[in-house]
Amino acid sequence: MTDHMRVLLTKLQSRYCKKCLFAQIYQNAAPNSSLYKKPFSESFEETPLLVAVLTYMGYGILTIFGYFRDFLRHWNIEKCHIAHEREQQKDFVPLYQDFENFYTRNLYMRIRDNWNRPICSVPGAKVDLVERVTHNYNWTFEHTGKVVKDVINMGSYNYLGFAENAGACASAAIETTHAYGVGVASTRCEIGNLDIHEELEQLVARFLGVESSMAFGMGFATNSMNIPALTGKGCLILSDELNHASLVLGARLSGSTIRVFKHNNMQSLEKLLRDAIAHGQPRTHRPWKKILIVVEGIYSMEGSIVRLPEVIALKKRYKAYLYLDEAHSIGALGPNGRGVVDYFGLDPKDVDIMMGTFTKSFGAAGGYIGGRKELIDYLRCHSHSALYATSMSPPVAQQIISSMKIIMGEDGSTLGMHRLRQLSENTTYFRRKLREMGFIIYGNDDSPVVPLMLYMPAKIGAFGREMLKRNIGTVVVGFPATPIIESRARFCVSAAHTREMLDTVSLVNLQTPSSDPLHDGRVMGVRRSRRSVSQLIFYLTDSFMCLHLCV
Repeated sequence: MTDHMRVLLTKLQSRYCKKCLFAQIYQNAAPNSSLYKKPFSESFEETPLLVAVLTYMGYGILTIFGYFRDFLRHWNIEKCHIAHEREQQKDFVPLYQDFENFYTRNLYMRIRDNWNRPICSVPGAKVDLVERVTHNYNWTFEHTGKVVKDVINMGSYNYLGFAENAGACASAAIETTHAYGVGVASTRCEIGNLDIHEELEQLVARFLGVESSMAFGMGFATNSMNIPALTGKGCLILSDELNHASLVLGARLSGSTIRVFKHNNMQSLEKLLRDAIAHGQPRTHRPWKKILIVVEGIYSMEGSIVRLPEVIALKKRYKAYLYLDEAHSIGALGPNGRGVVDYFGLDPKDVDIMMGTFTKSFGAAGGYIGGRKELIDYLRCHSHSALYATSMSPPVAQQIISSMKIIMGEDGSTLGMHRLRQLSENTTYFRRKLREMGFIIYGNDDSPVVPLMLYMPAKIGAFGREMLKRNIGTVVVGFPATPIIESRARFCVSAAHTREMLDTVSLVNLQTPSSDPLHDGRVMGVRRSRRSVSQLIFYLTDSFMCLHLCV
C-alpha cells in the first residue's frame, strides 16, 4: 500500500468511522498525560443513530401496548396481578401511584425472569441455580425442584475469588464462629466493640497506607450514613453524574448543595470549582464552608476508572476535599491490590476520605472509611452508622482479615499476588477477545467490569435467557439503571475464572445458526462491528427483529 493510499484510507476512516472504538479510545485519552505514569485509555462508543431511533421506537411500542393492557385490566378482560387500592379505601389518598408503577408492570415484568434468580451454592467461578418456571408471564414463579448445575458465573463481584467455602479464609471464619458466635447484638459504642473489630481496623489502615480507619457492617450505609456527618448546610458537594445510589443518597441526606459534573470530565469539574469559588453560596455569595468532590474508583455500570491524578490536581489547586469510593476498585486494581490510588502510584494522603467495601474483592460484607486519625475519631462520635447500627458479625470480620492478609502476603504465601496477577490477565484477555470479535464494550482496558452493549429493550431479556440456556449466568441492565438507549450486559471478571470459561462466554454468540432464529446468538444483535458498511443490513434485520419481540 502506497503512502498516498494510506493517507486516503485514514481520512476515510476518520470521516465515516468517527464513533468507532479506536476513535473513542483516542478521544478519551488523558488530556494531561504528564500526570500519568502509564497510558490511560477508555472506550465509550456512542449509540449508532439507527439503533437509537429503533430503540426509542421499541420503547414506544411497549408503552402503547402497556396502556392497551391497562385498559383491558381496568375492564377485567385481562386478569390484574398488580397491587391496587381496596374498594373501601377508594376515597383515600392513593397508596400506590398508578403512573409510577406503569414501567414496572408493563415493561419490567416482561423480562423479570432475568433477575432474582435463586442460587444454591457458593458464588464462585461456577454456581448452581434453582430452576423456576412461571405460568403467568413473570408475575409469580414456582420452583420445579431441579437444579441447574455448573453455570459459569459472570455476574458476581468475586474479583479475587475469595467467595469460597474451603481454604484458609473459610477455616478461619469457622473457628471465629465457634469462639465469638455469629451476632454481636449491640452497637460498637455500647458493648459490641470486639477485639477482632479493632484488629480489622488496624489492618485496613495499614493496607491503605493511612493513619486510621473504621469498619461498618453495611457497604451502602458506609456512604449514605457518613457523608451527612461530613457535610451539611452551607457546604457544596460536586458529584460525578454516574456516582452510585449510596453516594447520591448520602449527599441528599446531608442537606448540602449538590452540583453534578459530567462523568470523568475534568473540564466540567474545574468549571464548577471555579464558579463555586468565584460566586460562593447562592443569594448571600458567602464562601462555601466546605467543597467536597465525590468520585468512585471503578464505575460499576460503565467499567471506567476515575482520572484520579487529575482530580487530585484540581482538588489541591482549588483547596477542596476529596471523597473516593473504592467499592469496586479496592483489591481489584493496582500491583498490590490497594485500589485506584495504588493503580496510579499516588500518595494515599492526597485523598481526604478513602471509602471502600468488603463485599467484592474480599468475599465478605460491610465497608470502611480510612484517612487521618482526626477524621476517624470524629466519625466514631458523629456517624449514624457507627452509633446506631449493629456491629459487624465476627466471622465476617475474620473473613476480611484473612483475605486481606493473603493479598498483603502476610500469610507467608504468594497466593495473593498470584490472584492479583490472574485477575489482571483475565481482564486483559477477556476484553481483548470481545473487542477482536467486534463487540461494543465500554470502560477502561484494566477494569474487571466489562459492559457489553445491547441497546434495545427486547435484547435485555433475550440475551439473559439465551446465555442461561448455554449455562452462563450474567447480569443484564436497562433503563432506568442506564440511559434508555444504552441497555447492556455486564460481565464481572474474576481471578477464579479459567481461560476455558472466558472462551466459552466470548464464543457463545458465534455458534452455528440454529433452526430457530431467536436462538441464534448473532441474531440477538450483540456482535456489532462498525468497520464495514455491509453491517448496515445486519443492523436493519436485527433491529426489526427486536421490534417484533417487543410486540
